[in-house]
Amino acid sequence: MITTTGLTKVYRSRGREVTALDGVDLHVREGEVYGVIGQSGAGKSSLIRCVNLLERPTSGTVTVDGVDLTALAGKGPRAGRELRAARSRIGMVFQHFNLLSSRTVQSNVELPLEILGLSGRERSRKALELLDLVGLADKARSYPSQLSGGQKQRVGIARALAGDPKVLLSDEATSALDPETTRSILQLLRDLNERLGLTVLLITHEMDVVKSVCDSAALMERGRVVESGTVGELLATPGSQLAAALFPVSGAASGDDRTVVDVTFHGDAATQPVISQLSRTYNIDISILGAAMDTVGGRQVGRMRIELPGRFEENVVPIGFLREQGLQVDIVTGQDPESGPAAGRATGPDSASPAESASASTSAPNLVKDGAR
Repeated sequence: MITTTGLTKVYRSRGREVTALDGVDLHVREGEVYGVIGQSGAGKSSLIRCVNLLERPTSGTVTVDGVDLTALAGKGPRAGRELRAARSRIGMVFQHFNLLSSRTVQSNVELPLEILGLSGRERSRKALELLDLVGLADKARSYPSQLSGGQKQRVGIARALAGDPKVLLSDEATSALDPETTRSILQLLRDLNERLGLTVLLITHEMDVVKSVCDSAALMERGRVVESGTVGELLATPGSQLAAALFPVSGAASGDDRTVVDVTFHGDAATQPVISQLSRTYNIDISILGAAMDTVGGRQVGRMRIELPGRFEENVVPIGFLREQGLQVDIVTGQDPESGPAAGRATGPDSASPAESASASTSAPNLVKDGAR
């Protein structure tokens, strides 16, 4: 539904160049909720604004619902008729609502319908339907100043749906809301995704948003996508930064003659008493150093850090037992030939030393700072 290929955005000011996007390749499947997460300056906002060409990419292509928007952009600063028509099928929800204070709630929702040229009766009917859809049918005649933050965002979502879009873009839509309101807005987005078949692309700095609503996710750093995939794929990827941040665990070995492993549970294995089975089968005492479990997409998933008595070579069989149960097992201490030559080392160019690996889970929650864009 949404594909970017080699997407680059360079801002130029006073003889300086700042690269916000550096060859971004992204693929969002039809009907999924896709989250993009990263620290301040990672390029998330530039990416989502380039998807609907509010920002013109310096190079690369953006395709939405089979239409190459970059081919419609033209050379002038203003959007042509074809690009405006394509944009009307892409809804946008902003962080700070962007409602007009002089208009009623209903009139705010009607605004894009006015631009599309619908009659007054059609605008009114459509706006009331959308307000009912987002749970604000009784606020049609209210003004934005009379609404709470969550209600204002619901109006923003209703307005974004006015053009019957196939794609909904969310630019930090919940970052200005309290936790309880955030949960209700995320549930609304998920309901709309399922009820209307919407494809949702959202950017966020909150891991809980990805955990609670996203089917897939991407991590951005310095204008590049460094990791992406479905949540299930990420959890099954050794050394995944996103998996570690979604389900952080910590804990160090109690001695040199101990083996510490991280076990990732997902799918049917998450509901099985695998650790107790391991302890009974091999008559070993297992220490649980940390655990993080939650429900993602209606399925229980999580990670657990456990300590086994003895060095790695003494635990080859128990570790093999865990892997036979369909679990992802990463060695934190010891040396596992399947995990690489160094103890606790993750795969990939950003591999950490054993000491760094032991502390990685402790720092994982700070992967994305509060308030980051």
